[in-house]
Amino acid sequence: MPDTLLAASNLDAGISVVAAITTDLVGEIRDRHDLWPTATAAVGRLATGAALFSAGLKGNERVSLQIAGDGPLGTLAADAWLLDERTAGARGYTSNGSVDLPIDERGKFNVAGAVGAGSLQVTRSSDVGQPYVGVVPLHCGEIAEDIAVYLSQSEQIPSIVALGVLANPTGVVAAGGILARALPGADEAALATLEARAARMPPVTQLVAERADAGALLCELAGDLEMRSHHTIDIRFACRCNRAKVEAVLRGLGRNELVALTRERDRTEAVCEY
Repeated sequence: MPDTLLAASNLDAGISVVAAITTDLVGEIRDRHDLWPTATAAVGRLATGAALFSAGLKGNERVSLQIAGDGPLGTLAADAWLLDERTAGARGYTSNGSVDLPIDERGKFNVAGAVGAGSLQVTRSSDVGQPYVGVVPLHCGEIAEDIAVYLSQSEQIPSIVALGVLANPTGVVAAGGILARALPGADEAALATLEARAARMPPVTQLVAERADAGALLCELAGDLEMRSHHTIDIRFACRCNRAKVEAVLRGLGRNELVALTRERDRTEAVCEY
């Protein structure tokens, strides 16, 4: 099943919902960085979160999520942007992909233990103007809850976030996520109903592994709340790095620093973290 994102809303209730399948995206990130299972789950959740944010992007806008934690994973980062009107690109990495902790008491990946305490930074930017940057302390390190707390505290948007990655030593089995947000003037009863449904619904990974698509994920959360579909876009791994950007960075160093580099070492490499 291809990776897709579906955005919908109920304007009468003041609720917007975005659902995404990201199995191939997370699998590509896992393979590129040779991530161990717990690291795959953590980076996959963050990249899925970035992909969900891409539903609200326009033109050259992009969103970046970065976690700085004191756990063994160190720094995690993911970002997403529109490649065209029908496709979003996303990527992710961690400074230490060789992390695989024992399964926790719930039978899930111990992402919180791998992330540790720290902060979540969300940056919204475009090619013009100053970026908007919001930073909040990590709530628990499970990533989905941390994004929900960020939206509530930094952007004053009540939200529901569910993210899931099912991985094993050989690859990614299923990945996806759901993001529901209250619009201005939202019906508090409708939001409470969604929160209750979110607490009862099966894990996202179970639904995706059972072949649920983005529409099925959205309906699982929305239930009887009628949602009007806005758009569907494809999601795929992409990277913004290229030779021209590296050359621009080198030019920005200035002649003296470039000469010093050539004297210090025979070869200088520019490496993309993603």
